[in-house]
Amino acid sequence: MGAEKIAGSWFRYFPEHYLWSQLMCGEINLAPMGGTNFHEVDQIGKRLRGKEGDGEAWHDAWLEMADKVLSTAEAEEKKDHIQTASGAYIRSAIYRYTCERFIHPDDPRKAASYSKMLPHYEKGMKLQVPGFERIEVPYEEGSLPAWWIPPENPTGNDPAIAFFDGLDGSKEFTVLWGGLSLRRRGIGVLCVDGPGQGETLRLQNIPSRPDYEVPGTAAFDYLNTKEGVDSARIGIMAMSMGGYYAPRIAAFEHRYAACLTWGAHFDYHEVWLHRRQVLEAGGTVSSSAIWQLPWVLGKPDMDSAMEKCRAYTLAGVAEKIRIPICITHGQDDNIVPVDMAHRLYKACGSAEKELKIFKTEDGGSQHCCFDNLSMCGNWIADWWMDRFGTRG
Repeated sequence: MGAEKIAGSWFRYFPEHYLWSQLMCGEINLAPMGGTNFHEVDQIGKRLRGKEGDGEAWHDAWLEMADKVLSTAEAEEKKDHIQTASGAYIRSAIYRYTCERFIHPDDPRKAASYSKMLPHYEKGMKLQVPGFERIEVPYEEGSLPAWWIPPENPTGNDPAIAFFDGLDGSKEFTVLWGGLSLRRRGIGVLCVDGPGQGETLRLQNIPSRPDYEVPGTAAFDYLNTKEGVDSARIGIMAMSMGGYYAPRIAAFEHRYAACLTWGAHFDYHEVWLHRRQVLEAGGTVSSSAIWQLPWVLGKPDMDSAMEKCRAYTLAGVAEKIRIPICITHGQDDNIVPVDMAHRLYKACGSAEKELKIFKTEDGGSQHCCFDNLSMCGNWIADWWMDRFGTRG
């Protein structure tokens, strides 16, 4: 593992394990948004030294901190220390989500951990963000769970963004990654767990689908009828694997006013051909365990997952995009080559398109800029602010 070629200059907590370093770096970068605390994450990291790759050790370390911080939240709430309690509720939820990262989907601890963190996260956010609420977006015969974040100073006719996540994240993370920054700029945000994501996958067992315009249309329809939302200023955004989802939605749901990819994809099958080789050879340059893809796609094994994955391409699709689009990517992305962003930009049919490649000198250049989330999140929020003509 030490011989793996890792591009870019970024903080690697576990120098010989890319995946664990990527996750630790991302957790540390949630601190400015209130999702974590550096000291707490560092205490977890110290406990994990020398145990790289041990999924059970990872689970136990993060779970212990989740329980410890939850106890703090409950104790501080009893003292009426609301700000302290709310922050601790949110952090405990994020740690509890993180603990199940390497727990196999067949293990009941995975769904149980997620179920336990949801009410703590919701309580913490409601104590901090006025109007924060849980939404059930009507979808086929059921619904997609989401968090609604209203703009900080609502005018009664404000823009809004439907924000989907990727392969490994959930709506709890997109709230922190970008939702709160957009709120401060006068933009409402609907953070949605679509098919194959977060709660929709864990608790409803709904896998991903290549025709993501279906959940994308469901999100638009909800926002289009929501009181206080300007129907002419509804945007679509997604992160990581969502770099396929968002352009796919934009290509077929033209009612959206604009689209942004937080990390780009063009051919997801091509990316996983390489990623599978790395993981099966014992490498660590990936965003997840090898069983993550079959689980997300709803397939029993890697071979069938790879076959379904062939449909996740923007070839012949990107040309149908007509709305303005911004494509972002990290120059040193080690798991999704930056070439994917250039290919998407070239193929995109929109007359108004922008390509933003984040480099080390910009302050972050990794996958979705997990090495500097606050910088990237603010840049993206400013892009939407400029697009929609808000202030913040």
